[in-house]
Amino acid sequence: MQLTVRGKQIDVGDALRTHVSDALTSTTAKYFNNAIEANVVFSRNAHLIRSDLSVHVGRNILLQSNAEAESPYHAFDAAADKLAKRLRRYKRRLRDHHNGDGQQPALPAQAYILEAESEEWLNGEEPNQPIVIADVSTTIESLTVLQAVMRLDLGDLPALMFRNQAHGRLNMVFRRPDGNIGWVDPKGTEDAAA
Repeated sequence: MQLTVRGKQIDVGDALRTHVSDALTSTTAKYFNNAIEANVVFSRNAHLIRSDLSVHVGRNILLQSNAEAESPYHAFDAAADKLAKRLRRYKRRLRDHHNGDGQQPALPAQAYILEAESEEWLNGEEPNQPIVIADVSTTIESLTVLQAVMRLDLGDLPALMFRNQAHGRLNMVFRRPDGNIGWVDPKGTEDAAA
């Protein structure tokens, strides 16, 4: 597994790198034979240290986790525990997942990140054009609802758009403010005629 350990406004020493490497290797080895890569970023947030983990364990399977604590070791251990819990919860489903069996191909899509609030919004005026900060290509995978919820949880994402394997239409799952998962399944024109 290729491991990258970085620090933002914090020095990451050899002892911390060794601790991170040993912990991630043992955690991922329990559930996957060959994890592809892992990125760990430590950053300072006031008096706390934040640890952000991103582990690519298989094709299209990306796990993310983060935690804050007073020391980098405690922050990393808390984030790694969250990651291990997710892996343990979904181990059987991830291993039994058949790649490409009866699935429709992924849809190409564009993802845009727009500027948050500009001075025009703050002054009560509507801006002429929103500023596009990032423009990247992505794919929309063909998944079952259960697989989409699993990917949402594993990636610690706020929302996930996918093509529903049951009927081929675009659906979305999202994390509600109350902590539950919401599912959007719009009716197509073929359902409206029926």
